[in-house]
Amino acid sequence: MIRKVFGASVQGASHIRSGRECQDSLKKLEKEEDTVILAVADGHGSDSSPYSKTGSYAAVNVFCKILEAYLDTYAGQPEMLFTLLKREGDTKIARRIDAEWKHRILRLHTRSKREIPLDAAGNKDKEAIYRMYGSTLLGLVLTREFLFAFQLGDGDIVKVSDGGVYSIIEADKLLGTETHSLCKMESWKKAITFIGKREEKEQQPVLYMLSSDGFSNSYKNDAEFQKTCIEYYNLLKEHGVKAVSDHICTWLQETSELGSGDDITVLFAYDMPQD
Repeated sequence: MIRKVFGASVQGASHIRSGRECQDSLKKLEKEEDTVILAVADGHGSDSSPYSKTGSYAAVNVFCKILEAYLDTYAGQPEMLFTLLKREGDTKIARRIDAEWKHRILRLHTRSKREIPLDAAGNKDKEAIYRMYGSTLLGLVLTREFLFAFQLGDGDIVKVSDGGVYSIIEADKLLGTETHSLCKMESWKKAITFIGKREEKEQQPVLYMLSSDGFSNSYKNDAEFQKTCIEYYNLLKEHGVKAVSDHICTWLQETSELGSGDDITVLFAYDMPQD
């Protein structure tokens, strides 16, 4: 199989009108041995989170850094890494991501010489600082042997094949615009993970998609969202990666304008058989 990884973040139509920058971030880290780390984060963009673009940028970098360290530590030992991620993905690893993100945010806030809010006792109000940078986080690790998915907050991680669309993680759906966030204290407790073995003789194309909630919210229901995921899969099969990557920004901007108006980020990992 040959893997192509690409994606895009676009400023939402409503954000263009209001002059607010895109709050989403994405990162891909391609390693040797058919291994890739993908991450998408969606900054809240609310009045209480004025620096959420920085928060989302920190989130994708933290995920890639921590998971790369595990991959390097267990290089050549995929079964041991699989067992570790299965046992500790939503506990120890989620706590590391939570702690590292919060550490970076406090450091960035101090270095930027921004105002330090105080609590009722006159101490540094760390929770108020974290809130200024609030962000969700989606992450996916694909290796030759397994896949590991991580989700904190809204957004979607799906697998698309000839058999249809499969949600790798069924995240908690909160009411309204509320979502789980890295800015919450002990946010790691709301993280959801999944780990599964790859099919050894996978010879059909497979598409993995990570997308911020601005994408799925642009469709009236899950069926329409899944239909669009299949359309992207078919476009890749019929026209190739370059044709899709050349037009992805335009298509996502149109999706935002006709749909949610929110920022949209989509990150693809497309596995296709060698000729």
